[in-house]
Amino acid sequence: MKPEDRPPSEPPGQEKEFTIIVNAREKIVTQHELTFDEIVILAFGPPNSDSSAYTVTYQKGPEKKEKGTLVQGESVKLKDGMIFNVVRTDKS
Repeated sequence: MKPEDRPPSEPPGQEKEFTIIVNAREKIVTQHELTFDEIVILAFGPPNSDSSAYTVTYQKGPEKKEKGTLVQGESVKLKDGMIFNVVRTDKS
């Protein structure tokens, strides 16, 4: 990102850190938005098989969407203190 493209609230050379909770564990990320897959990786690490399905819910999100559910291919803008719950189930 070029300095002139950086949002005014983000000083040059510094990235904002977000402290989020994923499955009751604190995580620190610098992205302003996370995808479904990135949240699953934060919860369980990289997938080692395709026999699992995941459900991702969140709360304490940005004002326009304080809580919700994500499906594969979706993403959510972050807010400091957001809480994510990721549940893994085996496909039947």
